[in-house]
Amino acid sequence: MTEPPDSLSDPRELLLAYLDYYRDTLLRKLDGLSDDELRTSRVPSGWTPLELLKHLAFVERRWLRWGFLGEDVDPVWGENDPETGKWSVRADESAESVRALFLEECEASRAIVAGAQLQDIASGGGRFDTPEQPPALSWILFHLLQEYARHVGQLDVVRELADGATGE
Repeated sequence: MTEPPDSLSDPRELLLAYLDYYRDTLLRKLDGLSDDELRTSRVPSGWTPLELLKHLAFVERRWLRWGFLGEDVDPVWGENDPETGKWSVRADESAESVRALFLEECEASRAIVAGAQLQDIASGGGRFDTPEQPPALSWILFHLLQEYARHVGQLDVVRELADGATGE
């Protein structure tokens, strides 16, 4: 997948195209890494590429299903080790199962967004069980976009350290 065309001017289409671009870029950056490389950290904070993928699956779940819709989802923080609070992928979780989880959450997110308008306000309860007004879908999607951009940039560095691969 390439970056959305510069002729795309509809804000909704542009935002959704960039989200899909970053989702796809994330997966492409993981392609070709061995299971060992997917489970090896190259950064001082200790996260691994596979843990990052699992984290982003739960980011999708937290912001759209739990956040925007107010669904009662469990687990909400499923990428975190219960003892350390750090991202984790159990030894019995395969790279394929984590990838499938990510793809399922992305599809659920797309379905949620397809049935809503950018100006729609998130449901109360769930993530936004606060006295303040919950954010609009547009804010949530922009938050997701910046989270993907940041994490894909971090993965750029990790991938270069792993095998020298650079670029998209």
